[in-house]
Amino acid sequence: MSAIDDELMLEAQESAAAVAFIRNALPQELKEKFTDDDLYYILDVEVDYMANSGVLDAEPDAEGYIDIDLEQVAQHIAKTAAKEGQGPYDPEDLLLVLEAEDQYMETLED
Repeated sequence: MSAIDDELMLEAQESAAAVAFIRNALPQELKEKFTDDDLYYILDVEVDYMANSGVLDAEPDAEGYIDIDLEQVAQHIAKTAAKEGQGPYDPEDLLLVLEAEDQYMETLED
């Protein structure tokens, strides 16, 4: 395998682990509402938003963290999904998905 193939494989494994964690963390009604494909889509739109919105350009706090308004991110995902024919997704449900993803990211820091 080439280095690019290895990187793509690692990225796919990381995404699958994130989706599995999120699915496990969601309340039962959301587990039934969102497919794995929905969760992958939501994470992809979130990554695109983070990369292109300028939110990551903010000044970090004393601990090195940037405050990100997850409600705003959820609203963006809901609007983007509607434009792209995905969902429909309720921003309140998306907020729970984003919070679960944050929990997953915290496990990686440990």
